[in-house]
Amino acid sequence: MAAHLSSGRVNLTALREAGRRELREFLDKCAGSKAIVWDEYLTGPFGLIAQYSLLKEHEVEKMFTLKPGRLPPADVKNIIFFVRPKLELMDIITDNVLREDRGRSPQRDFHILFVPRRSLLCEQWLKEQGVLGSFIHREQYSLDLIPFDGDLLSMESESAFKECYLESDQTSLYHAAKGLMTLQALYGTIPQIFGKGECARHVANMMIRMKREFPGSQNSIFPVFDTLLLLDRNVDLLTPLATQLTYEGLIDEIYGIQNTYVKLPPEKFAPKKQGEGGKDLPTEPKKLQLNSAEELYAEIRDKNFNAVGSVLSKKAKIISAAFEERHHAKTVGEIKQFVSQLPHMQAARSSLANHTSIAELIKDITTSEDFFDNLTVEQEFMSGIDTDKVNNYIEDCIAQKHPLIKILRLVCLQSVCNSGLKQKVLDHYKREILQTYGYEHILTLNNLEKAGLLKPQTSGRNNYPTIRKTLRLWMDDVNEQNPNDISYVYSGYAPLSVRLAQLLARPGWRSIEEVLKMLPGPHFEERQQLPTGLQKKRQHGENRVTLVFFLGGVTYAEIAALRFLSQMEDGGTEYVIATTKLINGTTWIKSLMDKLEPAPF
Repeated sequence: MAAHLSSGRVNLTALREAGRRELREFLDKCAGSKAIVWDEYLTGPFGLIAQYSLLKEHEVEKMFTLKPGRLPPADVKNIIFFVRPKLELMDIITDNVLREDRGRSPQRDFHILFVPRRSLLCEQWLKEQGVLGSFIHREQYSLDLIPFDGDLLSMESESAFKECYLESDQTSLYHAAKGLMTLQALYGTIPQIFGKGECARHVANMMIRMKREFPGSQNSIFPVFDTLLLLDRNVDLLTPLATQLTYEGLIDEIYGIQNTYVKLPPEKFAPKKQGEGGKDLPTEPKKLQLNSAEELYAEIRDKNFNAVGSVLSKKAKIISAAFEERHHAKTVGEIKQFVSQLPHMQAARSSLANHTSIAELIKDITTSEDFFDNLTVEQEFMSGIDTDKVNNYIEDCIAQKHPLIKILRLVCLQSVCNSGLKQKVLDHYKREILQTYGYEHILTLNNLEKAGLLKPQTSGRNNYPTIRKTLRLWMDDVNEQNPNDISYVYSGYAPLSVRLAQLLARPGWRSIEEVLKMLPGPHFEERQQLPTGLQKKRQHGENRVTLVFFLGGVTYAEIAALRFLSQMEDGGTEYVIATTKLINGTTWIKSLMDKLEPAPF
């Protein structure tokens, strides 16, 4: 479904190529054989830019994970540390360097590559530890926006939301602005910028300032994007809390997708051998890559899960019919024809087998009573039923000690759907949670309040019903099989963030001024002057291209909803999505959790 974008007007390979070029240039500076010591968090994102073969071409012979102690033996001339600028990592590097045997010959040269920025603080720290001088090259690799798919870019900055909303730390916003400048250098200046939220305002201001400070950045590339829409995550706190109901969204909710890979329980993927009675079941999780390069996945990833089964059974019929063809191949030409199609057919068959197994795994969960009860409560809250009183289901879950994150997602959802909870309802929930799960979670509750997720109702009135009705966030008659509205991704709830993008395209935000004022942060519009000769004359029937940048994270269900809008016949807009991080309710709440550690004595 996303594959249409690579054939559309936006081709993200230029971005990947630029990343590879920068990497090659750095590796070539460190002449001779090399070993890379990886900050483990970076290996996934880097894998989406450069395969191991590229590193090997540039004399990378060994790769190690960054950990304290002595570096593993490696007969190489250069040791390169690839790290994020974090002080705790500098301590490990210091330990590695200090334990290096200086008596050995030949000596190994050390280099450090900071991703995505060099940090004065880190370099100062290394200097104080007495190791800064050991590094010959100290450089940065600006891995800001990583292409995850034909229409999807992510910074994979896991703490961006927490930094922006709890710690007032704008580093990730600076990286977002830098990433957007890189994008404009490759794909032309984006003439129109719209935004909603405090962070969006900061990013737009930084972009404008960067453009002023580097007048040379004005390029003569014909713009690919017509519009940039910057959206703060806290403008729509509701969407990530709800359970995503698209195929890809559910895979992420249940198993977690990391850098396009998912790890699944192996027993569903064991090859069935006759008469062996399953004595050698694999124990390693099955690791699969999920992106739209796989035809079947591209077709089903953004569908509501209830519509996936029928697609899979249709595909199974087509594939077995194709294999049957071999019996009808009589002439040499026909046999040749069949053989030439075989690799493609076999790939399709194994892809179908994998997705049938995944769908069975998911179905076991979605048909459970617990999943149904949880979803029912979510949908009641989102449609405005009983959001102002203590909920029985939530109380029962706490009493049965269900996972804390599940409880937090539900109470936060209730709070957001009620513009905050009445003080006594809020106090009741907090007391129950702390008594059941432990008082060390008081910091987490405090963080959730600060982020606006779980808070007392201050204004004394609930704005959510007005927002819900004006933006049509709840649709009673949702068609999951052949959807006609984005609300299919949550079986009834239309993601507020995507509704804002949809209304911006038409009829424009002026039609919803009143609601925009109820949502947090300013909304604004900026225009960037294009050099003469680069202004667009739109051909008849040509789509506009809008880049939607979610500051603070985006879910797969929102991505599916934007892809749905891209594909609408009369939509007129094609969307490309960028974000600080791909999130779901669980990873998002986890990033806000803090545990009070007991005193060490």
